[in-house]
Amino acid sequence: MYEWINFFHLAAAMVWMGGMALVILALRPVVIAQMAAPERLALMAAVLSRFFAMVWLSIGLILATGFWMMSMTDLKLAPKGWHAMSGLGLLMCLIFTHIWFAPFRRLKAAVGASDWPVAGKALGQIHPLVVTNFAIGWLAVLTVVVWR
Repeated sequence: MYEWINFFHLAAAMVWMGGMALVILALRPVVIAQMAAPERLALMAAVLSRFFAMVWLSIGLILATGFWMMSMTDLKLAPKGWHAMSGLGLLMCLIFTHIWFAPFRRLKAAVGASDWPVAGKALGQIHPLVVTNFAIGWLAVLTVVVWR
């Protein structure tokens, strides 16, 4: 049973981290270089809508499986990396929740109203938060692998 729970935990984390890598390192630079603002902003809003739905599912799986795995062990004996990963993961969830309810909500509303300056500002606020979450995600991976 533990192996399956761990598999779903890792799969959900891979979806979230992989999606951030795709958006930050591949999609965003290309759309900035090749698309005008209205098309770029509409595309990014649509892509992020689909990706963020997957992130919500990933968060649910990560939290459920993580809490289950932590509940199956004596927390005093759990590796320190587990505790660090848990704290970093919760921080990532809080940052994502902020992204969803603040700049992403403004992005969708502005794109719907064809208000491109507001949409551009909102997307500009999302980018550093996603980069921050990406860095925290790698730090979480590092802590759980290295800190025993």
